[in-house]
Amino acid sequence: MRIVITGASSGLGESLALHYASDKNHLVLIARREDRLRDVAQRCCERGAEVEMIIADVNDFERMREIGEHLSEQPIDRIILNAGVSVGHGGGVTPFEDFERVFKTNFLSVHALLEPIIPKLMTQKSGEIVFISSLASLFTMPTSIAYSSSKRALNAYAEGLHYQLKPYGINVMTIMPGFIESEMTQKNRFKMPFLMSTEKGIARITHAIERKKICYAFPFRFYLIIRIVLLFPQSLRDKIVHFTNFKKGA
Repeated sequence: MRIVITGASSGLGESLALHYASDKNHLVLIARREDRLRDVAQRCCERGAEVEMIIADVNDFERMREIGEHLSEQPIDRIILNAGVSVGHGGGVTPFEDFERVFKTNFLSVHALLEPIIPKLMTQKSGEIVFISSLASLFTMPTSIAYSSSKRALNAYAEGLHYQLKPYGINVMTIMPGFIESEMTQKNRFKMPFLMSTEKGIARITHAIERKKICYAFPFRFYLIIRIVLLFPQSLRDKIVHFTNFKKGA
């Protein structure tokens, strides 16, 4: 199986690469940090995988489109769009430069890479596109406006792509995890509800992929709480958000 993974040098991307590393898979690992990516690639090779390393910053859209063209030269079985950043949970107005970086990395880079790949998948009438989104896309806290907005945009993009590509036999999946131990969550300075270990998080993500879940949110209790809160009147939601921010110290 030929599997493409973005953001593969650390965090969930690194763990996903190691999970799929076997003599049955050809991995294409994309990330900007060469030294970290080489280390991941070496460990994947030791597990028997054939590995192609691509050093690239996903915010370089022209480079991403070139990579998409290159990848399209051979059949793609699965592409996992994992690269993502957050500006943390600070107070105040997010500077435009940070907001732009978050949207470029978490959202716009996705289409830059997929634009040349999608026609290839439609021609081969097979393949899987997996988007790593977040439960934060369902409910936007005032301390994570940029991140939540970018992930909500990603959800909408994935939804439309699902309808567009389903007639061609292509599976489009959106995975929405809660807090998982990773390089990104290590920056958080507040108690993260239902925090999961990396191992458990990867197990849930890969299980959902194997079952071809169109949309999968976890952990379920956290997802259920969010869905219930969204049913509350706005005045009650305001109080919940104010209380939660107070507990964070924001």
